[in-house]
Amino acid sequence: MGKSENIFLIGQMGTGKTTIGRQLAKALKWPFYDSDKAVEERTGVDISTIFEFEGEDGFRDREHKMIQQLTQMQGIVLATGGGAILNEENRSLLKGNGFVVYLQCSIDRILERTRRDTQRPLLQTEDPKLRLETLQAQREPLYLACADFKIDTGVMSSKEVVGHILEAYKTISA
Repeated sequence: MGKSENIFLIGQMGTGKTTIGRQLAKALKWPFYDSDKAVEERTGVDISTIFEFEGEDGFRDREHKMIQQLTQMQGIVLATGGGAILNEENRSLLKGNGFVVYLQCSIDRILERTRRDTQRPLLQTEDPKLRLETLQAQREPLYLACADFKIDTGVMSSKEVVGHILEAYKTISA
């Protein structure tokens, strides 16, 4: 089994990584993993609590260890946290072990999707739009460098997005 035996989803929070990931996994009959949920299950607390007690660095360390473990599996769909690509080794692990899909979406659409979500520590700020714009400016080059395929999830249904990803995946794994 090679690189094409996994599909890894990257992108900002609110772009649909978990929703799309679950649907992709169902279509492929593969297990679905969400690295953030896996960290929460391992620690027994939510990400907000990890941020509160360990800061972002503590969370990123835990996230890295989880991605190391998950990328060694075969035949999975993995939704990563929005900042997972900040770590160079995470980018290498993702690129080296699967088909990496960058889910892109406008800042306004992300704000619309996340406005009632209190579980996203990086958005607990006076100006969530400015925070998202800053994160996007920081992360966009890393997402693009890591991705095998890019798709805008803000302009079509999740079912359509899944169809496009499956088509692209089948092309590279044929």
